Amino acid sequence: MNGMVLDFERIDKNSLSLVGGKGANLGEMTQAGLPVPSGFCVTTEAYSAFIGQSAEMAGYFRQLDLVREDQLQEIASLGSAIREHLISLPIPEYIRSAIADGLRRSGKERAYAVRSSATAEDLPTASFAGQQDTYLNVCGEEQLMLAIRKCWASLFTDRAISYRAKNRFDHRAVLLSVVVQQMVFPEVSGIMFTADPISGHRGTLTIDASFGLGEALVSGLVSADLYQVRSGELISKKIARKKLAIFGLPEGGTITRELAPEEQERQALGDPQIMELAALGEKIKRHYGSDQDIEWCFAEGRFYIVQSRPITSLYPLAHVSAPPGESPHLLISFGHQQMMTDAIKPMGLSLLRTMFPFGKSTVRAESKYTVTAGGRMFIDITPLLSLKLARILFPKLVSGIDEMIGSGVAEFVQRDSFVRHLPRVPGLKEQVAGFAGRILLRGARNLLFAPVSKGHPTVNAYIEASARQGKSRLSGVTGPERVARIQEQIGALLRMMFLELMPYPLSGILSSRIIRALSDRWLGEPDIVHVLNKSLPGNVTSEMGLIIGDLADIARPYPQVIELIRSSEPKLFRQRLRQVEGGDAFGLAWDRLMEKYGMRSPGEIDVTRPRWRDDPGTLLPSIESHLRSMQPGEHRSKFAQGAEEAEAAERDVLARLRAQPLGWLKARLMSRGIRVFRGMMGLREHPKYLMMQHFGMIREALCDEGRLLAESGVLKDAEDVFYLSLDELLQLTRGERPAGLEHLLDQRKQEFERYRTLTPPRLMTSEGEIVTGRRKQQDAPEGALLGTPVSAGVVEGIARVVLRPEEAKLSKGEIMIAPFTDPGWTPLFHSAVGLVMEVGGLMTHGAVVAREYGLPAVVGIDRATELIRDGDRIRLDGTRGYVLVLERNGKQP
Repeated sequence: MNGMVLDFERIDKNSLSLVGGKGANLGEMTQAGLPVPSGFCVTTEAYSAFIGQSAEMAGYFRQLDLVREDQLQEIASLGSAIREHLISLPIPEYIRSAIADGLRRSGKERAYAVRSSATAEDLPTASFAGQQDTYLNVCGEEQLMLAIRKCWASLFTDRAISYRAKNRFDHRAVLLSVVVQQMVFPEVSGIMFTADPISGHRGTLTIDASFGLGEALVSGLVSADLYQVRSGELISKKIARKKLAIFGLPEGGTITRELAPEEQERQALGDPQIMELAALGEKIKRHYGSDQDIEWCFAEGRFYIVQSRPITSLYPLAHVSAPPGESPHLLISFGHQQMMTDAIKPMGLSLLRTMFPFGKSTVRAESKYTVTAGGRMFIDITPLLSLKLARILFPKLVSGIDEMIGSGVAEFVQRDSFVRHLPRVPGLKEQVAGFAGRILLRGARNLLFAPVSKGHPTVNAYIEASARQGKSRLSGVTGPERVARIQEQIGALLRMMFLELMPYPLSGILSSRIIRALSDRWLGEPDIVHVLNKSLPGNVTSEMGLIIGDLADIARPYPQVIELIRSSEPKLFRQRLRQVEGGDAFGLAWDRLMEKYGMRSPGEIDVTRPRWRDDPGTLLPSIESHLRSMQPGEHRSKFAQGAEEAEAAERDVLARLRAQPLGWLKARLMSRGIRVFRGMMGLREHPKYLMMQHFGMIREALCDEGRLLAESGVLKDAEDVFYLSLDELLQLTRGERPAGLEHLLDQRKQEFERYRTLTPPRLMTSEGEIVTGRRKQQDAPEGALLGTPVSAGVVEGIARVVLRPEEAKLSKGEIMIAPFTDPGWTPLFHSAVGLVMEVGGLMTHGAVVAREYGLPAVVGIDRATELIRDGDRIRLDGTRGYVLVLERNGKQP
């Protein structure tokens, strides 16, 4: 035996570089005493020596470096050429001899399965499963040598090349070992997941089983029985009709046969066997310390484990501290509520957890009702749901934020297993009633009695005072004192915002409900509120959009300014304005915008993201789109037209009511409701605006602390501060540097990059189960994509998919398709004629602004940015809540 071949008994998890993920797992399981068919691995050293004899591979690798994941034709041509070349190469004699020795030790007369095992395969963060080929029932030395060469060549299949390109793996760095494992000719085989791969439930072990070799199941030739085991009990069985099975042939190879009719619907495994296999799965999970995707087979009365790899498709688990026997906790995505579902760096999460006002031992502490998973924050709503009234009202409340969240919560709280074991929180009812009661009472007072004209001045004065006080507290201090003040400032912010500001927009929301109910009862027109919602006065975010439109108009006469707006170096934008004609006029307007809104940005709830004042690159494309899609002054005239339409609708409604019996009373009640609605709903964005004022100043303070720590050598880079929590930063500024800090930061950076690729769920449990709601029955054409209608109207146009505002290229008459929108996206709204979003609800930012601008909008269409392609012609129905693709880039769908 030499470095070219290693038997399973000599392999463990530390052998990854020599035998790849699959080989290391087989060796590890063999060492652990699990029932693994014996065999050996042809190592990566043998692979390197094999391709090293080729004079052509260096050139092929250079070509691979240039290939992108979506260049399918180039990948197919290049991959085919490489595979043909490698299969034609002879295996060097010393490698061939080592393989032959391994075959003799394992049993020359036996049949073997020959599988590839890549060094980047079956890892916790990446699974290359299915990227290379497998050869079954290989008999004899010559068949084995050919199968090994084919395995080496399969490192360059089209799918393997594309996968590496997509995940940015160096094609040279991914080496290939070949697993040669004794064949077991099973009666039954299949796959076992130690967690439910569909729902994500970590306590549900799932088994797929079919007759014969597992290749029929893996390749999709047959349906499999599905068994589920939870807490030692067989909770579900679905017996499939299994028409085909793959069997091994004595002379080598396999054959696909049709099963006899009486066999096709027979349960593949008996109940005792299911439980035995499940226990084996739990043992493997305990050994690896993570959930596993396991290939197994059953032959001659015993189970064999053919392979085990981590399940990489599960969304990371949120770790919730709960006593044994308590209900699984229900966690709601904070990002979906805030219309920003991207991953957030640790400092951003720490700030949000500190800001959440409930479940805190001190104002500076992070809330125990918040948890993180996959780079996102989730709120544990389980204690609140211990209140019966909350289980009724909360789903209705969050439906306005996201219909699917509301539906999911409503369904989940009906589970007897959840309600029966809910935690009891002493004094919670009184705390909730006291806090919510104060807000509701003030909201009701504003609705019924308070002078509407005082709403905006009062709120604006509070915002100015709060921002001024916050800036004062953070100035003149550094180090631990500044970090502690950040914690205090952000820790108290949300509670005060709720109490002081929320009663104003709340009165607007309440009045909209009253207007809808009364107009439906008295006029039979509940949707009149949509017209009244247009061009609300004083909305700080809408005003920002108008000012940005003004900037575009200022730039129009100056070609050099426009050229700078389109420049690829936005960070130099303000500096270069001084050097061009019209730059002074535009610069003055730009500075006024930055003074009031420079702390905003797309994804602004993540304090670690650059603000507009840091990097105008996310704002300039919006101005450029405005230049292309709008006429001079058009944005202002549209807004004025919306206000006129709302005023005309108000006059019409009141006139029609006065003509009815008791019309004077009806008109008076409706008039009050409309005044409150028009006067207070424009304040809906003010709390978020204040929050961003504080986020802007806190970000500056954090960046300054990062710079000081980098200058003193504590951190490598100033931006490393964003990979710490507030408490960790406090310790560092006190001179308490933990061991392994650099390793910790590197690990968090790698995790963040992985988290960016994940799609977070709206709802999940502490057991990892993804909870999904059901959408209401909708009147929509066949094939339409269904969502939540949030802004009435129907429009047809070209779809423009916008994943990031800085990449936006909206033109006249286009409908914006976005994953989400927050206030940092608002500048794009003027350029669009309609809006489609993957997340959101009736009261989220995008919906509110769309109604103000009179844009038809539908939200809550999962994967809308994938299902609707850039350039498709679509019909958007914001009244009924659907999108229909009419043409795929000029062709019938």
